[in-house]
Amino acid sequence: MSTQSTRGIDDAGAPDHPSRSDGFVRGVSSVIGGPLGDHAVALDRPAGRERRFWTAARIVLAMVCLTLALHWVQKSPCQDGAWQNNVQYTRFCYTDVLALYYAERLNEGAVPYQDHPVEYPVLTGYFMGALGLPVHALGEGDPGLNQGMWFYNLNALVLGALAVATVAVILALRRRRPWDAALFALAPALLLTATVNWDLLAIGLAAFGLLAWARRRPVVAGVLLGLAGAAKMWPLFVLGPILVLALRAGRLRAALAAVGAALVSLVAVNLPVALPYWENWDRFFELNSTRPIDWGTLWYIGRYLDGKIGSANPADLGPFEWLNANIPALNTLSYALFGLACLGVAALALLAPRRPRLAQLAFLVVAAFLIFSKVWSQQFVLWLLPLVVLARPKWGAFLAWQLAEVCYFVAFYGELLGAATSRPVFPEGVFVLAATLRLTTVVVLCVLVVREILRPELDPVRSTYPDDPDGGVLDAAPDAPWLDRWRHRQAAPAEPTPATT
Repeated sequence: MSTQSTRGIDDAGAPDHPSRSDGFVRGVSSVIGGPLGDHAVALDRPAGRERRFWTAARIVLAMVCLTLALHWVQKSPCQDGAWQNNVQYTRFCYTDVLALYYAERLNEGAVPYQDHPVEYPVLTGYFMGALGLPVHALGEGDPGLNQGMWFYNLNALVLGALAVATVAVILALRRRRPWDAALFALAPALLLTATVNWDLLAIGLAAFGLLAWARRRPVVAGVLLGLAGAAKMWPLFVLGPILVLALRAGRLRAALAAVGAALVSLVAVNLPVALPYWENWDRFFELNSTRPIDWGTLWYIGRYLDGKIGSANPADLGPFEWLNANIPALNTLSYALFGLACLGVAALALLAPRRPRLAQLAFLVVAAFLIFSKVWSQQFVLWLLPLVVLARPKWGAFLAWQLAEVCYFVAFYGELLGAATSRPVFPEGVFVLAATLRLTTVVVLCVLVVREILRPELDPVRSTYPDDPDGGVLDAAPDAPWLDRWRHRQAAPAEPTPATT
């Protein structure tokens, strides 16, 4: 195999079109005349392939810009910060970005961590300060300036640029399948939650980290994933699949270089705050260790069921209610289940008939974290978006998941409004049902990814690429000799036991 074909981003061969390869899209396309014809473009001409990619890329980038513009319109009722009569809930436009401009005292010129503890990892705190402090300084010279509105819109601009950059990365990783990026660009979850918090900062950095790994730059990939982990913790989980896959392929040197670079960048970003302002820096870890069961999680669903099928004696606590009253036990159980899930993913990576793709394992690990976490905020759906696009770019199950996320979004705002007014908007069972649907669709996506790992012929990406376009040094690499020897021993028949006289 040529060197180019193992770099994970080549564009040799015929590009994919979803109306041909995706059963759901093929069925829907029958309404408008059926799948793309064989003679629609000259696939045998490199110039034709290149024109087709750039045409698709421009369309997809325009799609994500439209989605972000609609998101900005959807959030516009809240941008002035005058949240009267619960407008932030009735208009579905609440955003932490604006609320925390005041809660974190950025409007007073407080420097994050130095003057005020921040409930987020340090790079997110740096980001807040880098945008918030100049806005405050501008507001001091112009008392009529609405600082909150300026802060939100500046954040929306930068976070939107990161979302567009993430789509560009997906396009770079899928030159033969540019329409896969439309899953991210048109996702209802992106439309509804893009600037609820600063999650797109970590997503953008993690996406560039995956691109650097695909381009065989493990140190750069590690630095970017470490920085992403300094913004939100989940990108660090991607390092686990890299290590396990490298172990299977016998390419540990590159994986260890990435992990080492990630740890160095993570420490380098944290130390300037952790050393002089330990208590303010530790606020993130303290908050997460003491938080009870949050809305919409597996544990929240369990608490609801405790009340329905528990003991007739109100003094008896059900198992989930007991966990909510014993936070250390809840933390231990949550981490233990996530750890077991990671061990399962590692076993799958080593024992699957063909080495899984990096995006498949990364999606499974991050999804497992959300499934077993005691906190699953509405914007956490953004974490999974680029990973599921790279892991399983099929529209049917993706749209079912997105529909469940929209239902949860509406039910969640009903809960927020009910809590604010002390008048329930929906029965509690409606919110629990929406949370259950969200959880179920994520689990179904995990099952489908596992199925395609065990049956690689069903993997849509491998129907287009020879191996793993995101794999970098792992792409097209044979399994390590130790794995072949182990398989040989497992397949060898047992030696007959000598007969005794």
